[in-house]
Amino acid sequence: KLCEGILNILEKDTKTSCQVACLEALRILSRDKKVLVPVTTKRNMQILMKLAKLDTVEDPLERVSEFPVIVEALKCLCNIIFNSSVAQKLSLELNLAAMLCNLLQECKDRPLVDDIKCFDLRLLFLLSLLHTDIRAQLRQELQGVQVLTQALESSLSVRWTEEYKAAEDRDRPPLSLQETDCAIEALKALFNVTLDSWNVHSKNESHQFRYMAAILRHCLLTTGPTEEKTEELH
Repeated sequence: KLCEGILNILEKDTKTSCQVACLEALRILSRDKKVLVPVTTKRNMQILMKLAKLDTVEDPLERVSEFPVIVEALKCLCNIIFNSSVAQKLSLELNLAAMLCNLLQECKDRPLVDDIKCFDLRLLFLLSLLHTDIRAQLRQELQGVQVLTQALESSLSVRWTEEYKAAEDRDRPPLSLQETDCAIEALKALFNVTLDSWNVHSKNESHQFRYMAAILRHCLLTTGPTEEKTEELH
């Protein structure tokens, strides 16, 4: 009942501070699988997807003041999808992976969106881990390898000297914590999406994997903000 009450409030046009507080409460509650059973419905998923700005055509990513709401809604979706097989099935029906890829593209070259990118990537990782049909959809229909590789490239701030050779800058400062976390989430999602890609068929796929290999090499030469984070990145 508490979760339903929170979602009913979130469905209304309330203040940003109220939305964030409600989403924080829902995120804590959504760690409990028993609590999720009655609230994991198509309507409730759509409420959270709207708050996460996953329909960027109807509701573009414009107001910075809304960014905390987007992050919290994505965190809630991460918990719900991780803990609920019903939510995993609804994700395919609601085309969640495609919307996440669109939001990731919308974040490209924008300031102040690292947290949004990080939890978008985490959600793509969870979907590709828990639902084989979504993994296949990402690989075949949504150009997932390209989208995720570009997200990794952006997080690592790769500069190119040749087509498949990244610049090596020995004096470059370590990545920030946010950049490192984004890169780690992109790597995890890429692993899932490319898991069954041992047989490369087309010239475009060959290019994509050579491009990714160059970025992965650059990643191994990159350091994070701490020794532990560097180890996790590698």
